[in-house]
Amino acid sequence: MKENFDDALKAILKHEGGFVNHPKDPGGMTNLGVTKKVWEEWVGHPVDEKAMRALTPETVGPMYKKKYWDAVKGDEMPDGLDYLMFDFAVNAGPGRAIKTMQKAIGAAPDGAIGPKTMAALKAANQSELVAKFSAEKEAFYRSLPTFATFGKGWLRRVAEAKTHAESMLA
Repeated sequence: MKENFDDALKAILKHEGGFVNHPKDPGGMTNLGVTKKVWEEWVGHPVDEKAMRALTPETVGPMYKKKYWDAVKGDEMPDGLDYLMFDFAVNAGPGRAIKTMQKAIGAAPDGAIGPKTMAALKAANQSELVAKFSAEKEAFYRSLPTFATFGKGWLRRVAEAKTHAESMLA
């Protein structure tokens, strides 16, 4: 829902943390969950480490809204699912987030949220859908070749996002 974006962004940024440049992370240099490549695409020019380290929640917020929240139709999603979709879109891409949610509701995973997908999302038992979607996210992370390095953190994130989404359902 539209009014959930600011709180969802705060929760996402808590998970994403600050500046990192882990040699095994395919995203490379990252700050507040924003990779150097994504930030360069957003601002339209190359950036250096100093610019990446200078990112703040205020500077990255509009990018998160447009590129991830809006891409998964966060404003139209039911409470809780909006946060889960946003969280997974940030971490795995909007297309994967949409397809994973479609798989969880038994819809054709085409990567687009049209009227049928939205109707199925809203008609589903929200608590069951949060659980199914979270299980699908976990299965995705376990399938990645970097799971041995980053898996513990990803699984913690899945569990925390699920708990946060469940609290939004109440």
